[in-house]
Amino acid sequence: MKVLVINAGSSSLKYQLYDMRDESVLASGRVERIGMDSSIVTHEPADKQEVRVVSEILDHVTAVKRVTDMLTHKEHGVLASMNEIDAVGHRIVHGGEVFKGSVLVTSEVKLEIRRLFDLAPLHNPAHMMGITAVETNMPNVPQVVVFDTAFHQTMPKTSYLYPIPTVLYRRHKIRRYGFHGTSHSYVSDKAARFLKKPLESLKMVTCHIGNGASCAAILDGKSFDTSMGMTPLEGLMMGTRSGDIDPAIVPFVMNKEELTLNEANSMLNKHSGMLAISGISSDMREVTEAMNEGDKNAKLAFDMYVYRVKKYIGAYAAAMNGIDTLVFTAGVGENSSDLRKAVCEGITFLGIELDEELNAKRSKEAREISTPNSRIKVLVVPTNEELLIARDTYKIVQG
Repeated sequence: MKVLVINAGSSSLKYQLYDMRDESVLASGRVERIGMDSSIVTHEPADKQEVRVVSEILDHVTAVKRVTDMLTHKEHGVLASMNEIDAVGHRIVHGGEVFKGSVLVTSEVKLEIRRLFDLAPLHNPAHMMGITAVETNMPNVPQVVVFDTAFHQTMPKTSYLYPIPTVLYRRHKIRRYGFHGTSHSYVSDKAARFLKKPLESLKMVTCHIGNGASCAAILDGKSFDTSMGMTPLEGLMMGTRSGDIDPAIVPFVMNKEELTLNEANSMLNKHSGMLAISGISSDMREVTEAMNEGDKNAKLAFDMYVYRVKKYIGAYAAAMNGIDTLVFTAGVGENSSDLRKAVCEGITFLGIELDEELNAKRSKEAREISTPNSRIKVLVVPTNEELLIARDTYKIVQG
C-alpha cells in the first residue's frame, strides 16, 4: 500500500510518498509560492537526482497536479501511474474538541474542519484547500486527516481550562488545545520502544524545540499537559513568537504605540522571541554562533530561551510528581548540543547527569545522552510527523 502525505499551507505544499510495506520514503518534495507565476516545485525521488522546476501555479489544485505529474514522470517519477496511490493523509493543525483522533475524510468531517476556521484562521483553510485539491485530482482515493491537537485531547480540565469566565469556554471553546501533537506522540512512543519499557509506565517530558517550540508532560502514555495553548503563541520563547507574557502588556502596548489588533498580533507572533532579543536572527544556529563570538544580546536570547525550557520541565516534574525520561526532538532539539547541555546542566537537582561526549555526537537515530548513573534518562529522538500521518492513514483505510 502506498500513502501520499500532504501538508498544505496557504502558499506552499509539502509531500512525502510512503511504501507502507517497509515504511520507506519513495519520494518527497514541496511546492512553494503557490499563487504566483514563479512557483517552485522541488521533487526529491529516492535514489535519483533532485528536480527543481519554476512555473506558474495559481492554486492548490494545480499544485497537486504538478506533484502527481512529478511522481509519475518517466525520468524522475517513482510510480507507473496514479492508480498506485491507495490513500492520502493530511496534516491538520486544529481539530478543536471534536476530533480526538485521526479520521477518514467525509462531508461531515469537512464541515467540522470549516467550523474550526476561527480557531486556526491561518492554517485550517489552507489544509481544506489541500483536501479539495486532492479530491479534484484523485476523486476516488480515500483521504485521512490527522490533527496536531488530537494527542492532547487526553488532558484533564485542570490542565486545559483557563481561569476566565466559564461562559467563554461554553460559547467560544476558549481553552488549551496544544499543538505539535503528532510529534509528541511519535517521539514518546519511540522513546518507550528505545528504552524497552511500556509507554504507560513512564513519566516523560518531551521537548519539541524548533522555530516553534513546545513541551509536553506525558503521564501513563497520554498527554497530561502541554505548553502551547489555544493558539501556538503560548508557552516557550520561540524563534519569532513571544511565548508566555503578562496579558496586560497587549492592551498597554497597543495604547502606547497606537497599534491595531493585527499589528499587535504580528508583533507577538512574527517579531518577538529570539529574533527580538538577539536582534540578529530567529535561527538558533546563527544566535549560538554570535553568542560564541561574544555578542551579548545573542547570549541573553540564548539564556532566556534555555531558562524557559527549564521552567517548563521543572513545572511538569511537579505536575506529574517526578520524571524518569526527558526527550529532545525537532530541528533545534535534535541538533543543538549547546542547548541540550545548557538545559540539562540547569536541572541537575532532578538527578540528571549528561554524558557530554554522547551529547556532542550527531545521529539520525534515537539515542541516549545521559550517563548510566543519571536518575532520568535523557534521549534525543528524531521526530517524524509525516510517518505518523502515513501510519494513521494506513490503519484507517485498511480498517
